[in-house]
Amino acid sequence: MSFLAWIGLGLIAGFIGSKIVNRRGEGILLDILLGVVGAFAGGWLFHLFGARGVSGLNLYSLLVAVIGSVVFLVLYHALFRRRRAW
Repeated sequence: MSFLAWIGLGLIAGFIGSKIVNRRGEGILLDILLGVVGAFAGGWLFHLFGARGVSGLNLYSLLVAVIGSVVFLVLYHALFRRRRAW
């Protein structure tokens, strides 16, 4: 896949994943970054379990990227949880 396709897939996957995890998003740049990393993580996880990973710009790859993005965002929030001042 081209670099722009990864950015596009990462943007969409990061946006959907951030809406699933915390309903408000992390900001456009962090959504893209976490989405691209999530796409790589999703492809790696699917490959690890014997399924096909991210194969192009299609619906299946978007599903893999969103799942990877959700997993990565859950880990991100577990490690970097913002403390609320009460």
